[in-house]
Amino acid sequence: MVLTHKASFDTIPTMNNTFQRKRIYEAVLDEHLRDNRQMAFLTGPRQCGKTTLAKTLADRYFTWDDLATRQLVAGDAAGLANAAGLGIASDRKIIITLDEIHKFVRWKSFLKGFFDLYEDRMRLIVTGSARLDIYKRGGDSLMGRYFLYHMHPLGVAELVRPELEATEIHAPRPVSAEDWDALWSHGGFPEPFVRRDTRFTHRWRKLRREQLFREDLRDLTKIADVAGIRILSELLLARAGNQIVTASLSREIGVAETTVKAWIATLEYFHEGFTVRPWFRNIENSIRKTPKWYQRDWCEVADEGARFENLVACHLLKAVDMWNDLGLGDYALYYIRNKAKAEVDFLVTKNGAPWFLVEAKIADTKISTALAAMQKATGAAHAFQIVRDLPYAGADAFSYREPIAVSAQSFLSQLF
Repeated sequence: MVLTHKASFDTIPTMNNTFQRKRIYEAVLDEHLRDNRQMAFLTGPRQCGKTTLAKTLADRYFTWDDLATRQLVAGDAAGLANAAGLGIASDRKIIITLDEIHKFVRWKSFLKGFFDLYEDRMRLIVTGSARLDIYKRGGDSLMGRYFLYHMHPLGVAELVRPELEATEIHAPRPVSAEDWDALWSHGGFPEPFVRRDTRFTHRWRKLRREQLFREDLRDLTKIADVAGIRILSELLLARAGNQIVTASLSREIGVAETTVKAWIATLEYFHEGFTVRPWFRNIENSIRKTPKWYQRDWCEVADEGARFENLVACHLLKAVDMWNDLGLGDYALYYIRNKAKAEVDFLVTKNGAPWFLVEAKIADTKISTALAAMQKATGAAHAFQIVRDLPYAGADAFSYREPIAVSAQSFLSQLF
């Protein structure tokens, strides 16, 4: 399929409803296309809005799911170039989107050749529902030819501030009660967020998981035991927000521990969830190796406390990815736990040093003793107890240096 006109991003059709919110990623990619020659690699979970955004920005849109595109890519670069209009003189660079091109076995080689031949005539967006940070993998590297951007589902900050302000922390803005309730009950993926219908959300979520196990794993991996990795995904869902003990999981599923580790990496590769590793520097008797697992779709998590922790984890990862993608520094997300089981849910580091701590609570505003102790141990500038049930307050949480309880709505609006 080739799209020869730009779609309107003000209206995104979603069954019987229309999503009339701009995404911050439109501004991110606009800036990239204006300022950089490199390809823009856009990766993120299925159904988070990548294709809609790609169609919006593109003069020419090609998807691997279309037979004509597969035939073009399987040929040579000239065929795709002609179909994209690169053989016609133009006073501007043509914006081309290649959607799900990573399903092509030789996609890296093809992109390298295509980019090198036609870089001076085009700007190229490459999207995929699997991770595209292929420079970490062997083979023909594209290093220097692309910048990577991570697209996430909707969150509080994007709902209240879809424009791009390339700073780490923003002034708090109130999110509407309706939007906050929808995020809690239906998640941040655009269609269920817009529909706000429980039956639709359940059906949509079931279909999305079916697509992962029946299509993505089949097309892009050599995993034969799809039933086994599906069982693992259910076990991880039940443990969302908790430590992953791979030895225990291997016994439950009946496969080798190395297989469990490989399957977890595969589920991360397809954005089903993500791991958060422990921070142990300057933490006495710290846990050093055992990661925690979080679901990308936090509404799959039944337990209220675990769901809120997953919601916060997803918001923090989105901010960390955005800070890194925009080149603001080197940021990472961790948790802290020692052998005495004193724990803080999250630590965000900046350029290798602890920056702020986050403890997620449903209603408790009494500052956790572990939060204060770990701020002292790490030297983090800020320590926040994020409370779901506190009403919005317009105070800047980052103006406080001592541990402070803060409304989740307020704090999350200050991120990306």
